[in-house]
Amino acid sequence: MSELYKVVEEHVNWLSSIGLDSKGGTTRLLYDAAWLEAQNGLKEKFESIGLTTNFDAVGNLFGKLEGSKYKDETIMTGSHVDTVVNGGALDGQFGILASYLAIKHLKETYGEPLRNLEVVSMAEEEGSRFPFAFWGSKNIFGLVDKQDVLYAEDAEGILFTDAMKQAGFDFRNEDETLRDDIKAFVEIHIEQGNVLENTGKQVAVVNNIVGQKRYDITLKGEANHAGTTPMGFRHDTVYAMSKMISESIDKAKEWGDPLVLTFGHIDVKPNTVNVVPGETFFTMDCRHTEGDVLNRFTKEVESLFRKIASELEIDINIDIWLDEDPVPMSKEVVKVLEEACQETGLNYTTMHSGAGHDSQIFALHVPTAMIFVPSIGGISHNPAEATKTEDLVEGVKALTASLYKLAYEE
Repeated sequence: MSELYKVVEEHVNWLSSIGLDSKGGTTRLLYDAAWLEAQNGLKEKFESIGLTTNFDAVGNLFGKLEGSKYKDETIMTGSHVDTVVNGGALDGQFGILASYLAIKHLKETYGEPLRNLEVVSMAEEEGSRFPFAFWGSKNIFGLVDKQDVLYAEDAEGILFTDAMKQAGFDFRNEDETLRDDIKAFVEIHIEQGNVLENTGKQVAVVNNIVGQKRYDITLKGEANHAGTTPMGFRHDTVYAMSKMISESIDKAKEWGDPLVLTFGHIDVKPNTVNVVPGETFFTMDCRHTEGDVLNRFTKEVESLFRKIASELEIDINIDIWLDEDPVPMSKEVVKVLEEACQETGLNYTTMHSGAGHDSQIFALHVPTAMIFVPSIGGISHNPAEATKTEDLVEGVKALTASLYKLAYEE
């Protein structure tokens, strides 16, 4: 067992134990006690290897190794410290630990970089406590209107502003100058899917984050007696929904990868065994790496739904409540990461991300790319979330080699 293997295991076990809950997972939500303990613990870790640390106004934690030559250029790496409720041991936090370990190795082996190297432990990404996601990364780039969270409450009725101030933080000063020194951002993350595991790869360079659209769809027909209403006289919303789902999934399979289509939630009324269902609510989630393909496909599906509803004399309401464009990663940074993997002799591939990450916020402002390591069974947001330690080690190697090329080479 290599020394790095043991170090990675020890650090993952340490950080995931902060917020360990009664169900065997980790629950560490924005501004709660476990969140504050984790950020302060990471601050001590960063300082122990000689990094200069600071919190910004909202609680993002930074640890900086100053460069010797290009002091106005920073290569940043890291991820988010918050979890979902009863989450796993790796989502977000592995990216922080891997970044810390990579910078530690580089500092001990090569000394000062040419450019600043900086690890960030972002305050929040998941949106698990309050109805706002990417709080950490959005604040770095001044993308937050405090009105969006001013009156937001968590499940216990605690106001966002009260929780923030109780933890010792406050809103960002809108007059504060935004950073212009970040020349590249690299985030390492578990895949949260099963592509790497199924293809036998230990590392991936991510070249794109998918766009996604999410819909709420409501069908209204007529509830009626299951025994006395002939089939030809029914306005059955479950039948209408089943046709919509079946035909659109068939269409998605025809369009092929990387398009994915999911119907994850269904609510039927009156939901009784002997009543024809008069109202059905269902959701739709559609994702693709190319915005024009995503738009064309979803427009076809919307038309299909309306056609089926009309034929079956069902009223339909289609509400699209999330519409995010795909976010390509920087071709230049992707190339650096691929070269680092090749030169290090890693078993890697290049792929897109089917999930959202802080990198999609960074990529709109600075050159950005990601590294994935496998997820066993594709499981994430779950206490069963896991990655083989040897794969985590390969990810740290990939990140270390990438940061060396970005921060130490001319």
